[in-house]
Amino acid sequence: MKKNQINYLDHVPKINRKWELLEDGMVEITVENKGMFNTIAQKIFKKPRYSFIKLDSYGSCVWQQIDGTRTIYEIGQILKETHKKAADQLYERLSTFFGILERNHYIVFINQDNEE
Repeated sequence: MKKNQINYLDHVPKINRKWELLEDGMVEITVENKGMFNTIAQKIFKKPRYSFIKLDSYGSCVWQQIDGTRTIYEIGQILKETHKKAADQLYERLSTFFGILERNHYIVFINQDNEE
């Protein structure tokens, strides 16, 4: 095992998008559709400039725990306490969820030196 290798569950996520908490308690993430192809689609096909992604109850719970200080493991513990049914394959699902969030640039991970 490498000396500097860090466990994925020890990563600290930080939100990288605008979002709001809806009246029903669900999180809605706002994504601006930028880039040349999106600009063309907006002008020619009347596509919206912003997309709104509404998370389910598990995703909303996880999202609200992302504060730039909690690790994925700590967030998983909170999810497990608040949603008992989420305990089945919890960390496998959380790893997949955070991977998707990172690939879509909804979050970034803060390294151990607290630099992005």
